[in-house]
Formats: sequence, C-alpha cells, structure tokens
Amino acid sequence: MNQRNTVIEAPNALQNWIAGLDRRAYALLIGLALGIAGGVIGLMIAVFGPLVPFALVLGVLAALYIITDVRAALYGVIAVTLLLPFGTFPVRIGFTPTLLDLALAAFLTVYALQWATGKRRNFRVTPVHALILLYMAWLVLAFALGLRFAMPTSTTLRQFAESLLSISMVFVLVDLLREPQALRRLVLVILCVAGAQAVIALALYVMPDDLAERTLVRLARIGYPNGGVIRYIEDNPALAERAIGTWIDPNAFGGVLAMAASMIAPQLVAERPVLRSRWLTALVLGVVLLMLILTFSRASALAFAAGLTFIALVRYRKLLLLMLLAAALILALPQTQGYVERFVDAFTAGDLATQMRIGEYIDSLRLISQYPVFGVGFTGTPSINLYTDVASMYLIMANEIGLVGVGLYLLAMGGVFAYGMASWRHVRNDPQLAAIHLGYHAALLTALVNGVADHYSFRMDFQGSILLFWVVVALALASSRLTLERVSAEAATSG
Repeated sequence: MNQRNTVIEAPNALQNWIAGLDRRAYALLIGLALGIAGGVIGLMIAVFGPLVPFALVLGVLAALYIITDVRAALYGVIAVTLLLPFGTFPVRIGFTPTLLDLALAAFLTVYALQWATGKRRNFRVTPVHALILLYMAWLVLAFALGLRFAMPTSTTLRQFAESLLSISMVFVLVDLLREPQALRRLVLVILCVAGAQAVIALALYVMPDDLAERTLVRLARIGYPNGGVIRYIEDNPALAERAIGTWIDPNAFGGVLAMAASMIAPQLVAERPVLRSRWLTALVLGVVLLMLILTFSRASALAFAAGLTFIALVRYRKLLLLMLLAAALILALPQTQGYVERFVDAFTAGDLATQMRIGEYIDSLRLISQYPVFGVGFTGTPSINLYTDVASMYLIMANEIGLVGVGLYLLAMGGVFAYGMASWRHVRNDPQLAAIHLGYHAALLTALVNGVADHYSFRMDFQGSILLFWVVVALALASSRLTLERVSAEAATSG
C-alpha cells in the first residue's frame, strides 16, 4: 500500500513543483527542454540524415496520442499493417523490432491497462474461440516436434511468437469491440488506409522505373530492400510491370487488396454506408481494384471474384450485373487481352510460373505422404531433398503442421462461418451492421480462396498478411457476437 502511495505521490510532487515556479523559471525550464530537444534532433540529422529524426519525432508524437486511446492504438496497428508491413525501427536497440511489433505492443499495453485500471470487465468470447485455441495448441505442438529436425534460429522463434500473437488478436478484438459503431469505424479506417496504399501504389506504378526504384530504396533505412524492388511478370523486365505499393511482393499485395475490396464492396449498396458519399466509396474501391488488377496476381483476382459472388448471392443481387458487365469488358477490350491470356496460361500451365507451382505441389505431396499427421514443423526438414515452402497456404500448412493441423484450421474457419450464419438472419435487416457483417465474412472467404494458390496468410516472414487475416477473423466473429448478444438481451427483456 505504501509503495502504491509513493508511486501516486511522485508525479503529484513533480506537478506541484512545476506549478510553484515563477514565470521566469518556468520559461527557462521550457527553453532548456526545447534547446536539448533541438540539439538532439540536430545531432541525429547530422549522423543519420533527415529521415530518421523525422520518423522518430513523428513516432513519439503518435505514441503519446496512442497511449491515451485504445481505439487510436488499434487504428495505428491497421495503418502500419497496410502501409509499412516490413518496416523496422530505424535504430538498433540490441535487436531491431519491426514497426508492426511496436504498434502491436502499444495496442496490447493500452488494452491491458484498461483491465488493470478496471475500465474493462467481463471478458467476451464466442464458441469459436475454443476451436481457435485448439488450433494454436496444435501449432505449438508441431513446432516442438519439429525441433527433432533442426534447432530454431532467433528469427524463427521471433516470427513464430509473432504469429501466435497475431492469432491471439482474435481474443482481444472480439472482447474490445462491443459496439456496432466500433465495427463501422473500422471499416471506414480500412477503406481510408487501403485507399491510401492503392494511391501510393498507383503513383509508384506510373513513375519511370528508375525513379520508383529510388523512391522505394529510401525505405531501406527502416528495413526495406535497398535495391531490386520493381517487379515484373515472371521477373522479366521485357514483360509488364506489377504493382507492389510498399508491400514489395505483388502477390502478397494482391491478397491484401482483394480482402480490402471485399470488405468495401458492400458499402456501395448498403442502406447506411460508413462513408456518406457513395461516389467517394466507389472511387476508393475503383482505385483498389485497379491496383489489384495491376498486381497481375491471378489468385487474388479470382479470390476477390469469389468474395464478390458471395456478397451478391447472400444479399446484394445488383452486384451480379456489375460482375457480368466487368467480365464482358475484360473479355472484349483489346487492352485486357494480355490479362486474359495470363488466366488462360494459369489453367493450361502455359507459363513458367504455373509450371513451377505444379512442381512445388508434387514435391509437397511427397513430403506430406511421409509426415502426414504432424508435418515437419517450422525449423527445418529432415532431408535437403525436402522443402516446405510452396505456393499454397494449405499445402505449406500440411507440410509444417500436418493434415491434422489443416483440419483443425478448416474446422475453426467453418466455425466462424457457422456462427456468422446463425447471426445473419437477425442482422440482415439491421441498417448499421448488415453490410459490414457481410463484408467481413466476404473478406475472410476471399483470403481462404486466395490461400489455394498463395501462402502469405501463413508464411511466417509475412507477418503483415498473417495479422491482417486474423484481424478479419476477429471482425467477423465480433459482428456476429454483437448481433446474437443483442437478440439474447431483447429476448430476456421481452420475457
């Protein structure tokens, strides 16, 4: 008790001392603080150049704001995930944390303080959380069993811990998001930040290649590659350039844009859209879709088509006409024939990328046949002739956590949709939640379909993709839980 009083009295004593200063002493103190701050910033500019001090000052100001509001902290996590997924802290502090690590740490700290101070009570969960917890336990078991093949590096340990932390966001966000307005604001935040990323990607795409390269290389100070960042189809500069934004990898970028577009699309026809201007919503969606096309990620484009079809069949039939019109234009316009040929090559194995994927799939099936139950874990393979990295989320999962792990994962995802289906008959006529509820589930379906031919929602060195996937899972569950809780409360009141 005395220790607690001492902690409380210390800042009060400092405040009383500052308040008791006369004006001249107070001005001197402020001037001294500004002088020290200016000197430190000047020294950093001289040593590191202007980028690091600017980023540091901006980061400190953002951190001071974030620690005052858990919602701001969450928005910061989303902004960093979508805009700078591979950014790292510009100064090494014994190790080099990523910006995503720092954003998550700030968010979880503010969230934990709410519990510590009694501002948050009664932890909220759903029945699906038990399945997700079982899946997490299997990941830990597979990791431990995989140690018999190779010991983990510090990077592997960090990335595995980050992956578990990303999955745990399902528990945090479902508890945190207790009001419809919170879910609506998140759609608006994702709309704005995804739109900003699409604009950045468009600007980089229209720049001359050497200028775009020099622009992106400036991010090398915060952990990005220092060269060779511009990407082309089949890595051949003679072929078309692929949009990358600040995600660098066009396939990972395509998956992110596809999820964001599936979440935004229902807002075009929603009764109460999160953005009042439907034209502005259409403009943002249009830029996002343009950049999705320019990634030339066939898996992401097909995944978005699946998500949009889901939205149209479940509720908004008008979207079917738009989809048919878009498909007709793509097939008919001369400017899109190269894009159509890319899809033909994918289904006929007519290009090098598809042929390489088929070879990876065959090798993966060979590994799975040898280690079907537990997989080989995350640290290495028992033979140099075997490898786990394959361009399919489900196959790389089977390689590393076995078919049982894949089954648990699919069971958990099925639970999310079953829980969403139970709430849909109640939420479908809710003007606040109907469109966002459907958008969250469409985004999740998009990610799951995209995982057939891409692996970024499970591959541990793409933490931004992993985190975004589990945030979408959490949002889908939170929207369902809010609806079912409200129905239960109304039933109890009427009863």
